[in-house]
Amino acid sequence: MKKKVFLIVISLVFPFILFAQTKNQNVFAKAYSYVNDFEKILTPKQIEGLNTVLKSGETKSTHKIIIVTTSSLQPYPNISDYTLDLDQYLINDLKINASILIIMSEKLRQMRIQGVNKLHSKISDKEIEEIAALFVVPELKKGNYYKGLENGVTQILKKLE
Repeated sequence: MKKKVFLIVISLVFPFILFAQTKNQNVFAKAYSYVNDFEKILTPKQIEGLNTVLKSGETKSTHKIIIVTTSSLQPYPNISDYTLDLDQYLINDLKINASILIIMSEKLRQMRIQGVNKLHSKISDKEIEEIAALFVVPELKKGNYYKGLENGVTQILKKLE
């Protein structure tokens, strides 16, 4: 009887353990660069332009900014959880230490800019929210994703330099 109960418990718990261990690997890409347009909303020329700005900004400020567009947040319930896990995945699995993550989804009409705590002396969460509200979101609402991202990156880099 004890063996049956043990087997039932193991069979119920084991799938959750497997899922928890592989969640990041199934959701996130195996490599990331400065601009990761998984949603395909930017042209190659726009990606190249943003890459140039981000590389130059990293050289000047020593802070790496990564942009990710995605059409799905699954299995995450919201963009905040997605961003936090992506940040941990980049640091722990890919050994990429991004100071700022910009996550955007045209399909879901969501955007998040996440800064690391060590930047709070240069740029606060409130300043990041203001940059998003004043420089990024207005352009996104017009459908001009490149201009919104470019404006946001430019304003963030001004604060970091």
